Amino acid sequence: MIFHAFLIKYAEIAIKGKNRYIFEDALVKQMNIALSKIEGEFEVKKEQGRIYVFCPEQYDYDETVDALQHVFGIVGICPVVIYEEQGFEQMAKDVVSYMKNCHPNYNGSFKVYTRRAKKSYPITSMEVSAELGGRILDEFPDASVDVHDPELTLSVEIRDKIYVYSQTIKGAGGMPIGTNGKAMLLLSGGIDSPVAGYMIAKRGVKIDAVYFHAPPYTSERAKQKVVDLAKQVAKYSGPIRLHVVNFTDIQLYIYDQCPHDELTIIMRRYMMRIAEHFAKQSKCLGLITGESIGQVASQTLQSLASTNEVCTLPVYRPVIGFDKEEIVRISRKIDTFETSIQPFEDCCTIFVAKHPVTKPNLKVIRRSEQKLSEKIDELMETALNTTEIIEIQYMIQPIYL
Repeated sequence: MIFHAFLIKYAEIAIKGKNRYIFEDALVKQMNIALSKIEGEFEVKKEQGRIYVFCPEQYDYDETVDALQHVFGIVGICPVVIYEEQGFEQMAKDVVSYMKNCHPNYNGSFKVYTRRAKKSYPITSMEVSAELGGRILDEFPDASVDVHDPELTLSVEIRDKIYVYSQTIKGAGGMPIGTNGKAMLLLSGGIDSPVAGYMIAKRGVKIDAVYFHAPPYTSERAKQKVVDLAKQVAKYSGPIRLHVVNFTDIQLYIYDQCPHDELTIIMRRYMMRIAEHFAKQSKCLGLITGESIGQVASQTLQSLASTNEVCTLPVYRPVIGFDKEEIVRISRKIDTFETSIQPFEDCCTIFVAKHPVTKPNLKVIRRSEQKLSEKIDELMETALNTTEIIEIQYMIQPIYL
């Protein structure tokens, strides 16, 4: 069966008020971006409260559906067959033909749902549904009508032409990217942070990212792993500006000057300071981390309070109450899991105390940081000035700046 268009279903956008058009326009923009990577000229149009994707004569169905499934804001994708409007008798023949092609030998329950967008059409929606249901029963004697809980809903929209569809492919859900501001993701090579970025992007937030690199203790392959993770997240979030910060000298200085059981907390506090610097520079409205309560020593409530203290921007932690198993499930869904488990160390795993503090005292942490006063500002400045920026774009080679 050749489908001529896709009807796009959205959920939350439909209940918006006077600003609904802003979300619809953002969704159309993201769909055009996603479809631009596929061969063929697609046309995305808003028509009478609907969004349609009109397809070229020849296109790759699977590629098109996959591209649309990565667009946040879409909850359902309905492949549509379009017929010329040539009177009711011809429409009935076309609908029966559709059923024979898409659901041959159908023997389950069904109902016909008619939407008469063309109000001048001489037959009411209820009458069209009843009559079409009768014609289908004539051709499919083993089928039955169930208007309350059917196994199959056949939708017919009467416009300037006749639109017929019966399948809804699940979309990514959420809100269109760019409708809820921008935030900075602290992206490591682990399982949690890509999931956190995906979840915040799903709510319409555009994301940039920062990664802390520690050569020679972390390899170029570890850095490439993070670039690959960013590309996977960019399938959903759109382009990501990745800041690669050389954190080695800061880590070594903290290691030399501070108590070893406080290393992780103090390092994370400086990571948050650097991430916030780039966040403000990029006009982000918050930071995103993949922290989950109690997962490791640096993620107890006391530790999170200690890292929060150095930030003036809000810190969003979308997986804060998730079990590891729940996070892994999402990482598999978005295809980041296999990359995340590649055995390359990141800077958070190379200078780890044997017995890190789990309930840090803020006064003690501040006192330990005072031991860094001689050189830390200079090291921070160097790290900020030598940061490498990589523009990550899905399906396109990353651009190194």
